[in-house]
Amino acid sequence: MANVTGLKYDRVEAKFVTYNVRSNRSEAEVRLAAFRHSYSAGTKECVSATNTVRLIGNQANTVSVCKWRWMHGIQFGWDYTESDSAVYTIELQHRNPNDCPQEPDDYRQVYGFSKLSKTNTPDGGALAMPNNDQFSTAVLSNTRPGTAIGWYRIGDNIWEGKYEVSQMHYCVGLDQERLAEASPEGWFFIVGGDARTVRAPNVNEPYFSV
Repeated sequence: MANVTGLKYDRVEAKFVTYNVRSNRSEAEVRLAAFRHSYSAGTKECVSATNTVRLIGNQANTVSVCKWRWMHGIQFGWDYTESDSAVYTIELQHRNPNDCPQEPDDYRQVYGFSKLSKTNTPDGGALAMPNNDQFSTAVLSNTRPGTAIGWYRIGDNIWEGKYEVSQMHYCVGLDQERLAEASPEGWFFIVGGDARTVRAPNVNEPYFSV
């Protein structure tokens, strides 16, 4: 949006979906942040941000729907006519907290020979291999290309220990009547999970890694 000023255009509603946010295993920190981009210098500066909210998930759901309502507070609106041709962007930032290592599900393994389904079965079967008294991996790979021996997991839909966030969908420029809950700190709402506010807005906080 360009050449727009005034408080009427101060409110943003953003919505996103998370997958596999699980308590004590793959929790996430999220916030909205606004950046001013300098066209000539090619740099960006954080000028406004919401609270930082920690998504702590729950044991019943792996999908959560989240919503922010925010007054971004950009002083000059979205104005391309500034001398530096500044452009403003709003980002949904998220990261895995350092005190919550991403831990995968425990799963069962089986030890044995394996091959891909389209690889021909070795002549005489997997055990009929020359010089393989010790059933070593080296013998398998050298004498029967496409085969291997080792520990393999069994079961489907095994979670690998990372959360995911969908693309953010947002609408900017809503008035107070339609977005009464919006505030400079941000109003956060979640369905299908649990969350808590952990830090106040801080434009000096290092950028979240995405």
